[in-house]
Amino acid sequence: MNWKAISRNVGLALLVSSLFMFLSVLVSVLNGNDSALAALIISFTITFLVGVFPFIFVRRTQAISLKEGYVTITLSWLLSFIFGMLPYALWGGPFSLENAWFESVSGFTTTGATILDNVEALPRSLLFWRSSTHFIGGLGIVVFLLLIIPDSSPVKLRLVNMELGSLSRSAYASRANKTVNIFAYVYIGIFVLALVLYLIAGMAPFDAVCHAMSVSATGGFSTRNASIGAFGSRWIEGVTMLCMYLSSLHFGLLFLTVVNRSLKPMNNPVVKYYTGSVLIFALLVAIGLKTGGFFKSWGDSLWNGLFEVMCISSTTGFAIADNAHWPPVLGALIIIAATVCGCAGSTSGGLKIDRIVLLFKSIGRQISRILHPSSVNEVRFGGKILRDQDVAPHLLYIALYVVLLAVSATICLLLGVGWQNSLAASVTSISNVGPALGDMGSMGSFNAIPVMAKLVYTFDMFLGRIEIYPVLAVVAMIFDKRNR
Repeated sequence: MNWKAISRNVGLALLVSSLFMFLSVLVSVLNGNDSALAALIISFTITFLVGVFPFIFVRRTQAISLKEGYVTITLSWLLSFIFGMLPYALWGGPFSLENAWFESVSGFTTTGATILDNVEALPRSLLFWRSSTHFIGGLGIVVFLLLIIPDSSPVKLRLVNMELGSLSRSAYASRANKTVNIFAYVYIGIFVLALVLYLIAGMAPFDAVCHAMSVSATGGFSTRNASIGAFGSRWIEGVTMLCMYLSSLHFGLLFLTVVNRSLKPMNNPVVKYYTGSVLIFALLVAIGLKTGGFFKSWGDSLWNGLFEVMCISSTTGFAIADNAHWPPVLGALIIIAATVCGCAGSTSGGLKIDRIVLLFKSIGRQISRILHPSSVNEVRFGGKILRDQDVAPHLLYIALYVVLLAVSATICLLLGVGWQNSLAASVTSISNVGPALGDMGSMGSFNAIPVMAKLVYTFDMFLGRIEIYPVLAVVAMIFDKRNR
């Protein structure tokens, strides 16, 4: 194992975090040296020194193996979580060690779940750091790293292929080296669009920056206790829905749409399935809200239903209404939507609509084989014919997701979390959605649950963000006798 190459690459990832910590220090200074200044200065100093250490004492190495790539990805995320919790832990307040860890993991994985019962009690610099973790995690710690590594480096090519799976890369008509740049262009473009539209809609500059970082990353951290609902503006809510939708689409398709100045790339079956599923779920939720008496008019019911489903499907986690007292049938719809989520190649989490489409196509193919054994049955996806070895990893991923969900929900149930919350919170954690149901719903927090349950949910968030396989690969390497 080439630990020198690994340490340099992980050091780059930590330097990215230290940059945003420094920006948070500036925010603190601009706000009259608020109460988080010392915590942020200490955190920045520690993170920067640890990140820069490999560049001082380790020579540059170009080669990196498949195993070293997986270790680099896993360590980059884990160490970012650890150093990212420093500002919270050093500031104190509601941030015990486990709460600081939970908030850091939730931020970097763009889950958006929180232990805070009073978000507005935090100083502005710490609120900025919370949103920054979303921004870093949305683009991806490893993608930030890849933007720094030269295009000619074989390290970059190998890490691109690991960080962006085959589903994510499918709509990029470019080399792997350029794929990272395209992803970054679209990501920053959505951030700028959200920021400008929020300012036009009347949001204060600080709130606009924080919410733009959250919505472009499909995160969900807000500067207000009532989330987007605190602003009481249909324009702001509309901007949020638009940007959540864009952030949950395949960035390669968005790039082609802008570059070609044509909506033809959006004539994609996956986009159609995703958009259709969002509208159907929104209509069903709206019917439930209207018939349940939660809103008086159909207009309000449809608007709130669409916003809730868009938040869940895009895995953003914002809110304009409290879903804590919604009937079980709406809770079931939310859980289903939180399982499927957005498109591959976006910042959204979950199984991805792409895999669900593949699943149903594979089921249809198998039924056709049973009925017509001698016929030729193929799985077509995006105009391409997929081989069994191309489809199998994605079907296996769905199986792994279900197993992880069952194990997580069972453990949390044994730890004293109610059955409904155990299931819902496990789904929203693995899918990086954020808010669940009941006390952990859109206006609630994860503060009251047992410490061990918080650790389980953070593990779910981590596995969901990097899509399970890299962690399994590293675990397999640890127990593989050939690596000893």
